[in-house]
Amino acid sequence: MMQTVKQKIKTVLRNSLRKKFSVHKPEPSSMPFHTRLLGKDRLALYSFIHSLNTNFGTSIFEPVAVELAKNNFKTAISQATAGQCVSEHAQIVVQRIIDNLTTAQEIPDKSKEIEAIRKVCRMGKMRQVKLTKVDVFIEDKFGELFLFDIKTAKPNVGGFKEFKRTLLEWVAAVLADDPKKKVNTAIAIPYNPYEPKPYTRWTMRGMLDMEKELKVADDFWNFLGGKGAYQNLLDCFEEVGIELRIEIDAYFSKFKNRMKRKSD
Repeated sequence: MMQTVKQKIKTVLRNSLRKKFSVHKPEPSSMPFHTRLLGKDRLALYSFIHSLNTNFGTSIFEPVAVELAKNNFKTAISQATAGQCVSEHAQIVVQRIIDNLTTAQEIPDKSKEIEAIRKVCRMGKMRQVKLTKVDVFIEDKFGELFLFDIKTAKPNVGGFKEFKRTLLEWVAAVLADDPKKKVNTAIAIPYNPYEPKPYTRWTMRGMLDMEKELKVADDFWNFLGGKGAYQNLLDCFEEVGIELRIEIDAYFSKFKNRMKRKSD
């Protein structure tokens, strides 16, 4: 990872954490048993981490992914639009793919699915659609597109069907604009919670093409930033954490002091 890229990523992390400190307010709900057992500072830390987790994707993972990719791709942006229209026939094909996967009549095959959509991408009435935003939109120097939907490390099992629909609809929208476009769409999982064991959300297997529609941890970050990017990224997080340790401790000590004053 180039030093300039590393510094930009660390700036993203510093700014995001400091902004969170400035706007975060622990939940006002009373938890008298928890507070007396654990302390207000620890509950404040729990509340902060929970709040941070809910927007980690948009506030940290997306901008970090874009900074990494900018150095290796022609275009890298976040919260992009895949397209404005999808053909009527493409919508039918997308639904047929979902139905066949749901009933296990077919197994996921992204290349085959893309070509099925490509054949009908401009057939029938063109319908205006409002699709899920692309978390990270990348184009390489040859014009090939890579669209990523960043998910939590343990996504809700019930959401896999909609994840698949989103990926297929992005393909349909891109091809509606340019039927010859080479396009890839995938789910990105920023880290593997089962490490050092392989990622094992086996319930994805019936819906996603695991080779072409899922990138986890180093597979995702190294794709964006090149070999070693994942480990370098972890180092950036650690270095910023050490650098801001005093600020972090000072923020949470406020809650501890409040608890002490109240007891006095």
